[in-house]
Amino acid sequence: MKRRAYRDWDYWGKPVPPFGDPKATVMVIGLAPAAHGGNRTGRMFTGDRSGDFLYRALFETGFASQPESTSRGDGLVLTGVYITAAVRCAPPDNKPLPEEFRRCRPYLERELDLLPQLRVVVALGKIAFDAYLSILRDRGVIKSRAAFPFGHNIEHSIAPELPMLISSYHPSQQNTSTGKLTFQMLREVFERARRLAGG
Repeated sequence: MKRRAYRDWDYWGKPVPPFGDPKATVMVIGLAPAAHGGNRTGRMFTGDRSGDFLYRALFETGFASQPESTSRGDGLVLTGVYITAAVRCAPPDNKPLPEEFRRCRPYLERELDLLPQLRVVVALGKIAFDAYLSILRDRGVIKSRAAFPFGHNIEHSIAPELPMLISSYHPSQQNTSTGKLTFQMLREVFERARRLAGG
């Protein structure tokens, strides 16, 4: 259902594609498009409060050309970073079903293969973190996800030939309004990602 504030919008209302720099050294993996954010605008993390936090942090750490994103045509350019999600459609109640993860996973796997310069993966939230680790487990890179504890701004070295993994709390309204995740905490994640990616 449309919110009153967006009643005149034509919602994107279909799978939301990833976007960013094809030469990215950093990949950001989120959970899924927000019902009135990416599902409305057609761009991941655009037009919602999570995106307000994320794009400001990316801007202040040199990955984004502007500190906010309101629509697909707002002029935002990402440099050195690529944004995607574990699930491509807005899930009911923001809780994707296992089947949704299974159907969307090949897209995430393909993106990982198509970004040969990746040096860092930033997983926003435990679900995105587990989705990425599940790919590595099923490819035989790791034996189990259990060896990699989730926490905020924790750096995980998987294998010498693979990107470093940084786990982060998701910039959801629930986390930011309660202070579990502050803007400075999220900015520090991307400062670390930039250092690990080589500047």
